[in-house]
Parts: sequence; C-alpha cells; structure tokens
Amino acid sequence: MNFVGRSRLCNAFKYLLFLGLLFQLAFIIPVNAADDLLLNPIQVAPHTYFVRGLPEMGSSQNQNFISNAGFVITPKGVVVIDALGSPVLAKKLISEIKKLTPQKVVAVIVTHYHADHIYGLQEFKKIGAKIYAQNQGMNYLASETAKQRLIASRIDFAPWVNSSTKLIAADIWIDQSYALNVGGVDFIITRVGPAHAPEDVMISVPSEGVLFAGDLVFRGRIPFVGNADSRGWLSALDEIKRINPKIIIPGHGNYSTRPAEDIDFTRDYLSYLRQSMSKAAINLDPFDEAYQQADWTEYKGMPLFRAANRMNAYNVYLSIQAE
Repeated sequence: MNFVGRSRLCNAFKYLLFLGLLFQLAFIIPVNAADDLLLNPIQVAPHTYFVRGLPEMGSSQNQNFISNAGFVITPKGVVVIDALGSPVLAKKLISEIKKLTPQKVVAVIVTHYHADHIYGLQEFKKIGAKIYAQNQGMNYLASETAKQRLIASRIDFAPWVNSSTKLIAADIWIDQSYALNVGGVDFIITRVGPAHAPEDVMISVPSEGVLFAGDLVFRGRIPFVGNADSRGWLSALDEIKRINPKIIIPGHGNYSTRPAEDIDFTRDYLSYLRQSMSKAAINLDPFDEAYQQADWTEYKGMPLFRAANRMNAYNVYLSIQAE
C-alpha cells in the first residue's frame, strides 16, 4: 500500500474512532450523569408514601422522572399507585419499598395511561403484581398514538426507555368503580374521566384519609392539558372536592394538606383557559390573537409555563370548537 492509501486508511480509522466517541457521549455520559438520581419516599399518612417527580420535561438526564407515584403498605402486601416514566425508575421504587417493608408489591393501580405514569409497569409485572386500570385504557394501548409515542420515547429518554420497554395492559380492567381490599385496607377506585384522559380514575384510601388524584390535580407547576376534555375535567374536580379528603397526592407536585386550595388552583387555571379561548374558538377567530390578548401574569412565573401554556391554550381552543 502506498503512502496515499495508508493516509486515507488512517483518516478513515480516525473518523471511526470519532464516531465511536460521539456514540459514547450520546449514551454513556447521560447514564453517568443520571446514576445519582434518587427516589426519596415521603410519608404522608401512617402507611402511605409517595415519590415526587421533578417539575421538568422528561429527558435522558432525569430518566423521565417527572410524575409522582405512591404506595400504601398493608398487612398483606403493598399497593402502588402509578408506575413512573421508565423501567429503571420502577426498579428504584421497588428497591425503596423493600427498605420500608418486607411485604411484597401485590397490586399497581394506574390513574391513567400517559407515558410518564406507565413505562415502569413491566417491572411490577415481573415481580408478580396485579395491574388495575380503567378499561378506556385499552383504546390507548391499541392506538397508533401509543406506539409512536413509545418509539419516540426510546430516542428521547434513551437509554432508560429502550427497545426492551413495552406497553403493558392491565390484568383487571375497571368500568366505573371498583373496591379493592388488601390486608383489610380499602382502595376505592372511581372513574372520573373523560377529563385529563379518557380513562382517569381517582383512588381513595379512607383509613389513611388520602386520595390519589393522578393528573386531575397539579400542584406547584402549570398543568399539562394535552387532549383533555377540559369541561369533564372541571366536573371531576367538583367530585374530588365533594369527597373532601384530608390529603391529596397529585400526579405532579407536592402532596397537599389543604386540598380545597390546590383543587381550586387547577380549576381556576382550566377555567381561565376556557374563558380566554372561548370567544375566539366559537367565532373562529385566529388562535394567536386570542392568546396574545389573554393576561397570563398569574401563571408566567410557574414551572413549565413556557413549555406547556401555549400548547394548553391551543388544545382548549380546539376542544371548545369540537364541543
């Protein structure tokens, strides 16, 4: 081989090394950066705990830890509410539960089938837990939306969500309500959707004075509206308020010991979205004009305002037209 050939081969080899380095930067660095991400269970009642997701958009750096999950320890096993946004997070939650009790996780109740609440389900399935969810979740699992979201998540949240991450169906599909009793502790599962999602449920644990509200209640950050039924969501909030729990564990944000105030925060935000978008939506006026004319002062300083508020307003604008 002459000098030119050797030079080209050397350059090609260097290029391959460079590509290998880029691959490592793309996948190894996020892993190392996120290895210290901890789940710290917070006790809110005698036997009830939750882990609090970060007020961020999901990413490889946070392992998609943006939502809450909770659990209740009973004499006959642990009941978990929601499974977090990646299998690795579910493994960490299982590990934290083991530190607190020798009881096995026997059930997982899914508040709704959004990605940040369900991508950990497979880890609970592996340890023999039975999964409960509202039966409208079947429609989501069979949808192209769910498939495409998972494909995108395998890129966006790699390596934590990857080709081994699967969509997991419930073992028991609930219609309107279901009473689960584990170790003498009642879990009252009630459908309140369509609201934030078609399959929304809330879970009341009367002996603990706790209600798991899923993404019907947001605390300390801008709610995520997505394709919600905002009118149905407002009705769901009225139903939660009637129950008058001592403690609410929301799907996002800190737990609440003043539920009425935090229910009102979510209610007021949704009501303002509808109020500010209704006229333009009904008259078919341009969305951009309606958005610019609205006064967002009350919400501008909140986490995820820039990421979510405009999208929320647009989705409400469209949903009002559909109504």
